[in-house]
Formats: sequence, C-alpha cells, structure tokens
Amino acid sequence: MKSISLTSKRTFLLILLISALLSSIYSTGQTKTGPELQKFYDQYKVEGSFILYDQKNEKYTIYNEGQSNTLFTPASTFKICNSLISLEEGVIENESIVLEWDKKPRQNPEWNADTDMKNAFKNSTVWFYQELAKRVGEKRMQYWLKKAAYGNADISGGINGFWLWGGLRISPLQQIEFLKRLNDNDLPFSVCSIDIVKRIMIVQDHSGSTVRAKTGSGKQNDEYVGWYVGYITTANNVYYFSNCIQSKDKIPNFGPARTEIAYNILNELGILKK
Repeated sequence: MKSISLTSKRTFLLILLISALLSSIYSTGQTKTGPELQKFYDQYKVEGSFILYDQKNEKYTIYNEGQSNTLFTPASTFKICNSLISLEEGVIENESIVLEWDKKPRQNPEWNADTDMKNAFKNSTVWFYQELAKRVGEKRMQYWLKKAAYGNADISGGINGFWLWGGLRISPLQQIEFLKRLNDNDLPFSVCSIDIVKRIMIVQDHSGSTVRAKTGSGKQNDEYVGWYVGYITTANNVYYFSNCIQSKDKIPNFGPARTEIAYNILNELGILKK
C-alpha cells in the first residue's frame, strides 16, 4: 500500500472541513429558498440553480437547493483561479502583459489577436489561459488547487483543458465560498495577485455598486452547463451570487441566458436595479 504524505493528508482534511462547513450552512437558520425564481429559468427553457449570499445579514437566498452541492465543470469560471495562480507563479507579471496569438483562427473573433490578461479574461480567450496553465505546469497547478481548496482539485484530462473537458468540478456553493475568500483576501495568494484579479473581474461600476463576475460554458456528460458567478459591492454590503444553468439541447440563447437570468433575479431581489 502506498503511503500518504503529511501534506496530502492535511490537504484532504482541509477539503473535507470546507465541504462539511458548506453542507452545514442550511442548519444555521440563515437560508431562504426562492421557488418563485423558477420563472426566469422557464423563460429560457433551461434547468438551473441560483444562490445569493447577503454578507451583512448573513443570509442565503437559494433557488433549487438540491443543486447547491452538485459538482459541475467550472469551464471558464476557472479563469478566476487560473489568473491568481499564474500571477502568483510569475508566469505573467500583470494584467497588461501581451501574449502573441498563434495565428490559428478560432470561433470567437476577439480570440484571433494578440491579447493581454485583462482582455483575455473579459473575452474568455481560451488559448490565452491554456498557455498560462502550460507555463504553470501540472505539478504547480495541482499544488495551488489543493492549497486553495478549489472544487475537487482534480486536474486530470491534461494541463491545457482539465477545467474544460477534464476532471475539475465545483459546486455552486463552493463557487460562493471561493468568491468570499477572494474578496476577503483569505486565499493563499499575495495581495498583489488578488488585487489584479479583482480589477479584471469588474463588469459594472456605477450607481454606487461594483459588479465583479465571470461567465463559463461547457459540457458535462450529455448536458450543456453555463455559469455566471460573481459578487456585488455596495457602500455597506457585499452580495455574492452563483447562477448555474443546464440544458440537454444546445439552445441558441444558452449563452445570454447565463447572465440574463442572473441579472433578472438580482433585479427581482432588489440587489440591482434596471
């Protein structure tokens, strides 16, 4: 029988502890379900779940609670963590460093050009983050995923796509927890790396609130999976959200549905106003 290192044991225990804490959230009396939110998913003919965490009032609002701990491919939401690791490892110095396009045409026109991290994050440029992951390497990538307790920390499937077609999985509740630790500077990365990622995550900054978020889209088994995760800072509160949608069919509006459902719910809950 192979021996297990002390570091591996500690990492395993940390992941178990976080999972236990996440699983016990519903026993705190701080959870409120929101079945009335189903109409937003029905509108786009998708299944899904939504979690909102109100930090000031320590309250969760959840639609489809059964999915809260279900593991899904993170797809491009992993760019949040990939950015942190790449900056920490020094494979890229900051969000303004430009990487050269390999001249291979891809489906998204924005991907077919030299680009920096800020725009690669915004445009979800796959080749850019594949290059960063390859520069980090499997050994260091595995180290950081375990240290940060990101999802199931599984990098099987290849260093250039374990978050897309490989074994990496994360639950909606784990997405919320990771975002909370990011905002609180409670992840095992330098303040410099965290600050850069917080900057490139900004998608809205007006009317007294700042929205930081990331989309993701992938396929898991026979289902299409879409994400929109992030958090909203206001003058006196922080709201964390995770929207995860699924569909058996590749519907034309699947991409927009990820974000539009999230913003419709945030409007309905009075967090953001149209």
